[in-house]
Order: sequence, then structure tokens, then C-alpha cells
Amino acid sequence: MAASMWQLRDELWEVVEPLVPAHKPDPRGGRPRVDDRVCFGAIVFVLFTGIAWRHLPRELGCSPATAHRRLKEWQVAGVFAALHQELLRRLNAAGAIDWSTAVVDGSHIRALQGGLDRAFAG
Repeated sequence: MAASMWQLRDELWEVVEPLVPAHKPDPRGGRPRVDDRVCFGAIVFVLFTGIAWRHLPRELGCSPATAHRRLKEWQVAGVFAALHQELLRRLNAAGAIDWSTAVVDGSHIRALQGGLDRAFAG
């Protein structure tokens, strides 16, 4: 595998790093924490390639369990929502988004537990 192809670019990490919550070391000690940048790169690799977490290559420097755990932690902390907003802001400022066309998607599911059934008049 070409590891250099999957290394996280400095420009992207400069955007992501301030959004990642600070981690306080456990006073009891233990294994050293995998670097946030390495974990983020592993998460991006899984999301980009679509592979199963268990197939995450060890050469990326992060175990599948650690990468998945960090993904869940960061989702709860709002890292990815904030990253999405920041990237949209930067792209918009650079004039790289064409706002003249948009697609809206919605899901239509029936209301459960006694919701109104619009199939019947009244």
C-alpha cells in the first residue's frame, strides 16, 4: 500500500486540529494514546475507501478499535459537524461553491403509534 498517498496533508490537519477536543492523560498511566492526527487519517481512510473497520491496515499506525472509538468520541463532541461547517465556510469564501443549484432530499415514513394517516380524507 502506498502509505504516502494516505498521509493526511498539513493543510487539512491545520483545519481539523483546533476542532479536536484536548485529551487529558490518565493519571494512572497506561498505554500512550495514539496521535489524533494518525487516528483522523485512519478514519478518513475507512470512510473514503468504504472498507470494514476490521480491515484497516496496521501500516496507518492505528488499530481498527482505536480508530472507531475515536470516531465515536469525536462524533459526540461535534468535531465532524464543526469540520463540515468550517470547510463550507472556507469553500464559500473562496467562491468554490455554486449556490444557484441545490438538491433537497427528504425521507417519507409513516407516523407510528397513532399518527395521522394522510391516505384517508378528513
